[in-house]
Amino acid sequence: MNIHLGQRDTTFAVVSRTPLKEIEPFKKRMGWRFKWVSSNETDFNFDFNVSFTPKQIKSGVLPYNYGKLKMKIDELQGVSAFYTDKKGDIYHTYSSYARGIDLMNTTYNFLDLTAKGRDENPDSAQDWVRYHDKYKGASH
Repeated sequence: MNIHLGQRDTTFAVVSRTPLKEIEPFKKRMGWRFKWVSSNETDFNFDFNVSFTPKQIKSGVLPYNYGKLKMKIDELQGVSAFYTDKKGDIYHTYSSYARGIDLMNTTYNFLDLTAKGRDENPDSAQDWVRYHDKYKGASH
């Protein structure tokens, strides 16, 4: 994917709060080659309302997906796009959260074409997802 994006003057990167020293071994284990950076010890994830402070978690009402989510969790998913102009100024141009990022999960795109569809548990939509080396019978 990255080679195609690069031809359009575009870069893809994943951001996690996990320290880079933990990201690199996991990335290798999974066989992933995309750019993955750490926002550890920064406010980046908090600024985009995908990570939550202890105070927010204690309140039980989190600012997520342009609304208020009643949940006690410290992390949720999101996707954002940025633009850098010729002067080097960076602009936030897009964000999406929750079901708005289903398109990024290609497994969902394929499951949506099948008779059973996603066949998810309504109380925990992604409880079936595992790391590739954690599925029963997976080769390591």
